[in-house]
Amino acid sequence: MLRVAGAILAVAFYIYCVIDVLRTPSGGTRTLPKYVWLVVVIVLPVLGGLLWLVFGRVWNLPGARRRRGPVAPDDDPAFLKQLGDDAWSRRMRQRRGKANDESA
Repeated sequence: MLRVAGAILAVAFYIYCVIDVLRTPSGGTRTLPKYVWLVVVIVLPVLGGLLWLVFGRVWNLPGARRRRGPVAPDDDPAFLKQLGDDAWSRRMRQRRGKANDESA
């Protein structure tokens, strides 16, 4: 019974590693290209999977999240520039309005 459980775990681990390599983005691997890792995992089922998990996969740790862009509006340079441009436009309109009032 223990041998059957071990075989089932080995097959499940093998399938997990193959799917994990396939789902990883092309630039998301270390040391070797993605297609080479796929060959390693397929040719060396358990050992290849262990090598993939240790040397090939990039682990996204919860404390080291990658930010893909601004999280809040005040972190976004384009948003801050737009605010500055809007404020400048408003000031210029006010100045033009005062200049028109004084000349009339």
